[in-house]
Amino acid sequence: MVEIGEVLALLEELSEDRRVPRNVRASLNGIIGELNKKDISDAVKLNTAISLLDEVSNDPNILPYTRIQIWNVVSLIEGIQAEEKE
Repeated sequence: MVEIGEVLALLEELSEDRRVPRNVRASLNGIIGELNKKDISDAVKLNTAISLLDEVSNDPNILPYTRIQIWNVVSLIEGIQAEEKE
């Protein structure tokens, strides 16, 4: 069972990677902020994160490896959503 904390850890790792373009790191930090909000339901936070990560993954300046890492985070979030629906 995957938890939001694991997703946050992966996003923080990506946001600290100097090979990731500055604008993408800033977007990742914004997504981390969204996931840490306490006044929003988990479902809304997760949907917002997926949408923002999708935008980030389309940045032409990121390395293919980084893009795959972002897709892996999206997969983890989708797994969390599927578990919540059960």
